[in-house]
Amino acid sequence: MQRSDITALIREKQTVLCVGLDTDIERIPDFLKQNYDRPVVEFNRRIIEATRPYCVAYKFNIAFYEARGVSGWQDLGDSLTLVPEGFFTIADAKRGDIGNTSALYARTFFDTYNFDSITVSPYMGSDSLEPFYGYTDKWVIILGLTSNRGSEDVQMQRLANGGYVYEETIRRAAAYGDVDNTMFVVGATKSSYIQRIREIIPDHFLLMPGIGKQGGDLQAVMSDGLNDHYGLLINSSRGIIYAGTGLNFDRAAADVCKTLKEEMQISIYRVDK
Repeated sequence: MQRSDITALIREKQTVLCVGLDTDIERIPDFLKQNYDRPVVEFNRRIIEATRPYCVAYKFNIAFYEARGVSGWQDLGDSLTLVPEGFFTIADAKRGDIGNTSALYARTFFDTYNFDSITVSPYMGSDSLEPFYGYTDKWVIILGLTSNRGSEDVQMQRLANGGYVYEETIRRAAAYGDVDNTMFVVGATKSSYIQRIREIIPDHFLLMPGIGKQGGDLQAVMSDGLNDHYGLLINSSRGIIYAGTGLNFDRAAADVCKTLKEEMQISIYRVDK
């Protein structure tokens, strides 16, 4: 998917929402497990059908699928086929290894599963990410500044020049690709750093998890993160897919998405003007 396609979809739908399918078989409603042979796939199907009017992307957290072995990988593949054509798909796999290993990771998620993008870790350097750039119209989403507490351990350490490790990482990693094939993960709970990140990469797309259960401030993220071609995908996972627990769990998910979209439209309107 090209950047112009993502931008056009955001403009058409007036939302930058990404729905995270972090589907834990232990948390889905019991009636699905009792009545369906593939309860995870049925859960995802209902979530996708309910939320598609309000989002532009779906992010699959690979850990929730690969932990279940063969059946989990099968559920991942079948769930991916349920995403309507034209939506941006993200394999949240956080891969990154020596070149020949990364080449196989790239083949897994770009060829075997045909995701539009994959999240990767940059901390083994450029050669660990090169194989992901060997595909046309695919996106590499590099961890920039994450929302977890442990980001203080490395990413927020000061360098001799007074800057932070995350700043130098983003600056260098931006040169691995370009604005048409590279995004960066920036945690929504780190909204106070977005202005600085935009100084380093003003034109790149940012994938921002952390809205909802993790407490990210949506309006702060939108205000500082949007650029003249939107440049944001804001992800919410648990706050959407587990908004309801009963028979109408999908309706509850849709209600949350509708509210988020309405809040996003205020900022998107300013870009469109």
